[in-house]
Amino acid sequence: MDKGFINAMEEIVTTLVNVSMMSPDYQTFCHCQKCRNDIIALSLNNLPTHYVTSEEGRTFVFEQLNREENRKWMNKKIIQAIHVVGKYPKHDI
Repeated sequence: MDKGFINAMEEIVTTLVNVSMMSPDYQTFCHCQKCRNDIIALSLNNLPTHYVTSEEGRTFVFEQLNREENRKWMNKKIIQAIHVVGKYPKHDI
């Protein structure tokens, strides 16, 4: 944490997007870095931020967000973003 603070949600969403994109359900979607970044950005715009300033705060947020109901909620937002970016990619196909 070199800035003194991080958005823990950004780390979580980035990991979840990368895992989701490896799923057989999304093989037909573009996997380029531009589309991944757009999916992550769109997901983050639809989820609350969770800024922390310490490793203890990061661990606490990760524990809170790693509950089943929160994972389902975050995955729902990510899946929506995957479909939006898949339908409206911002690059030439």
